[in-house]
Amino acid sequence: MSSLIHGQRIDIRDITPDKEHVPPTKKSGKIYIRSVKGKIESIRRTIGLSFITLFILLPWLTYSGRQAILLSFTDQQFHLFGLTLWPQDLTILTWLFIMSAFALFTVTALFGRVWCGFMCPQTVFTFLFVWVEEKVEGARNKRIHLDKQPLSTSKLLKKFTKHAVWLSISAITALTFIGYFTPIKPLLYDILTLNIAFWPFSFVVFFMLCTYANAGWMREIMCTHMCPYSRFQSSMFDNDTLTVTYNPDRGEGRGPRSRKLTQDQYKSRGLGDCIDCNLCVQVCPAGIDIREGFQYECINCGACVDACNGVMSNMGYEKNLISFDSVNAAKGKAKSILRPKVVGYLLVLLTFVILFFMNLAMIRPLNLDVIRDRNALYRETVRDSTENVYTLMIMNKTQQEQSVRIQVHGLESAEIIGTTELTIPKNKSIQHPISIEVRMEHIKQSITPFSIDVINEKGDIASSEVTFIARN
Repeated sequence: MSSLIHGQRIDIRDITPDKEHVPPTKKSGKIYIRSVKGKIESIRRTIGLSFITLFILLPWLTYSGRQAILLSFTDQQFHLFGLTLWPQDLTILTWLFIMSAFALFTVTALFGRVWCGFMCPQTVFTFLFVWVEEKVEGARNKRIHLDKQPLSTSKLLKKFTKHAVWLSISAITALTFIGYFTPIKPLLYDILTLNIAFWPFSFVVFFMLCTYANAGWMREIMCTHMCPYSRFQSSMFDNDTLTVTYNPDRGEGRGPRSRKLTQDQYKSRGLGDCIDCNLCVQVCPAGIDIREGFQYECINCGACVDACNGVMSNMGYEKNLISFDSVNAAKGKAKSILRPKVVGYLLVLLTFVILFFMNLAMIRPLNLDVIRDRNALYRETVRDSTENVYTLMIMNKTQQEQSVRIQVHGLESAEIIGTTELTIPKNKSIQHPISIEVRMEHIKQSITPFSIDVINEKGDIASSEVTFIARN
């Protein structure tokens, strides 16, 4: 079709939807995902199973007599095996989050949305729930038929079983997730003995319902409408990014045919390799037709690749009509890995990796804050000396008990009044008041800067700069 505008012929493409090619999963509004087998599906299942196993087991690991990973907001401590992070160390988490973001950007620029398709918790749990649905209600066609049937005892039993299993998985998931933020063993004991407090119980119920709704009901809606990543991920793509791609030059025109037809025979009829079986649509968790070109809903899970390869194998055709490929590769151009965009992401990632390990190395086993007594700047004693009062906030950031001693530097003839040797429990902070006294004849100015040091048995020092105030 064409049209003349200002004397020039402009090609016009008819974009009126073809009712015959509307994806069948979209007609009812509900996507019935068909199971698929293949190399990519095996990889995705292995990754998903590993993720779920790791997620469930990590809170149960112990280290030095306590939970190995515990992100306690109430105690303001994040325990990661032998490392304990306090609020003062949260810049490390900042670098970690930025590192994760740029690692994701780098992988996306190279391989597309493989995070979404293989490792995203939403995808992993959605496929898990679909697997349960298939085991209880049957294959895709049986599930469609079951939903069209009137309510019966058999249908009610299948639906009840499916949702009961979904809720059980959601409850285990919620309990595990809350177990990262509160000790999981006491939490489980409190649940089993019905002695759980209101807020822990509320959070378990809330996250259970979130998992149940997201993976059981909302599924692709979370990816297409609620996840911001699906909206801006295309900005990281270029012509060398590997994405799930359909080869229209080889596949069009679509149409069914007998297996007995040779390539020359079906080519002479204007047919391509695509037999229009719609399996690529039926296995897609987002319900899209990859043959219509790149779409932001695509999560690069590769289910359509396995489905199409299976059909091509059965038909005796060459595989990879749908494949992980780039625009340049599809045009026969050489592939490029280290493009400017990728190099830029890698440089930024490397910068934040360095900052992360620098901050990690700067963590000290002791931390000291000093607060001056605000009721009196100084006191003059009968011993012809001046006294200042301080409160030491000493923090033991290790997972072992520490013995420390207190010293003063930079203040001539200073005498510490109070206990100078202390034992601080592991992962605890204490308040310790001391007085520092200086003879009048040694005071040369009204405000004298000096430092208070706390030293442990290994020689690690935590120091704080303070001032000594006296009448000049």
